[in-house]
Amino acid sequence: MLAAVAVLALAADIVTKMIVVATLQGEEPIRLLGGLLTLRETRNSGAAFSIGTGYTVVFTLIASGVVVAIIWTGRNLRSLPWAICLGLMLGGALGNLVDRMFRAPAPLKGHVVDWIQVPNWPVFNLADSAVVCGGVLAVLLAARGLQLDGTRIADDKDEAGDGGEGGGESAKTAPESSAEPESAEPKSPEPKSPEPGPSGPESSGERDARTPGDES
Repeated sequence: MLAAVAVLALAADIVTKMIVVATLQGEEPIRLLGGLLTLRETRNSGAAFSIGTGYTVVFTLIASGVVVAIIWTGRNLRSLPWAICLGLMLGGALGNLVDRMFRAPAPLKGHVVDWIQVPNWPVFNLADSAVVCGGVLAVLLAARGLQLDGTRIADDKDEAGDGGEGGGESAKTAPESSAEPESAEPKSPEPKSPEPGPSGPESSGERDARTPGDES
């Protein structure tokens, strides 16, 4: 996805610059939407939005480093939003880098074609817009905790917290499970009821207790 977004951004920038150079170079600016949007062809020797004119070689080297860094970072990319973000930044950086490498006055010193103007804002192009949009998206993704591998910082913290709580609970319950059960108090034996005497013939003691006159 990163490569596809970068190619689309680069292609859109190159095609629009070719049209602008062919139709607007040396022509009067075209005002649209009541002056809210003006199309004019200008050349920029500095960075985006005409910043730092006169340091073309420096910005060319910086753009080359940015391109290499984005490509290197994209190897471990697992997030679709981050792929779109880095793709926009890569395509925009390549778009302006192509101008610096191949346009006049010389390689590494080429002037970038700018052609979009809005009120109270420097003239820019689609490559500048792609870089800015990618940068804004990167800030939003970082603020939401979304990482390049697709995970979220908040989710990682929750998992770590759950693991810590579980460990604490197990530590707390461990002594309880290992404690020996209390010994039961010995129960006193229940008194036994007296066994009934023999139900047979009368005992000798009873016979002796009788008086001789009782016998017939």
